[in-house]
Amino acid sequence: MDWSIVEGNRQKMDGGAMFGNAPKALWSRWHDCDSENRIDLLCHCLVVRTEGFTAIMDTGVGAFMDPKYASRFGVEQSENVLLSNLAAKGIAESDVDYVILSHLHFDHVGGILPDWPGIESEDWSPLFPNAKYVLAERQWERAQDPHPRDRASYTPGVPEKLMETGRLVLLRDDDPLIPELDGIISFEFSDGHTPGLLHAIVQADGETLFFASDMISGPAWVHCPIVTGYDRNPELMIDEKRQVLERAVAGNWIVIYDHDPVVAASRIVFDESKGKFSAGEIVKGTE
Repeated sequence: MDWSIVEGNRQKMDGGAMFGNAPKALWSRWHDCDSENRIDLLCHCLVVRTEGFTAIMDTGVGAFMDPKYASRFGVEQSENVLLSNLAAKGIAESDVDYVILSHLHFDHVGGILPDWPGIESEDWSPLFPNAKYVLAERQWERAQDPHPRDRASYTPGVPEKLMETGRLVLLRDDDPLIPELDGIISFEFSDGHTPGLLHAIVQADGETLFFASDMISGPAWVHCPIVTGYDRNPELMIDEKRQVLERAVAGNWIVIYDHDPVVAASRIVFDESKGKFSAGEIVKGTE
């Protein structure tokens, strides 16, 4: 088997929102911002290939937004670059067996939506026609009836379209297992960012990969107190993150970051004297 990190479309998000209650005087040391206070973000997707299956974890923001919203969120590429980046690795859209979605916020599920203006048609279908879509059941329920605080993070109609395919696999808290992937990819949930945020844990050639999704968007967010303004429960997020980071240090895991514009993955170190976690050795996905 092999694994690699593939870029989806790039985007920009408000720096204040991405760093929660951390002041700009602090977060501007880590990320530059434009005149609208937005920071550059990537959408990193983890690809795992074995003789038996090809799986993708998250799909990025895609190119489904109408020009008004694409401009607001700094999505400048007019086509879904995830597909072309997969093709460069010899992976066609029809080759993908599993699309594992950490959650249904637009910047993680957009890569399965048709490019603008295709989504304006009522009969659009999700991309990756041969894939099973894997999602936490509680996240699917949340996306159908969002809270006003996170309603704007969801694209209407997506949960229903996924269900209509007949290929949606909903993982329950008491049974987060897909037998065909057992021994290679397992799953855990967290709730600080959104109910039922799905994390994939991959066993690859003696390494353990943890797909952090929006629990840890990049090295700056490894420091436990740094959370985003989008997190539904910041205190729970900090507790969940601390538990994961402790395991990452003990197991020498590779943590995959979804949004950092420079670093896609690293190991984690803990400074005993400061009581602080930080990104350690930078790890690149296999080519």
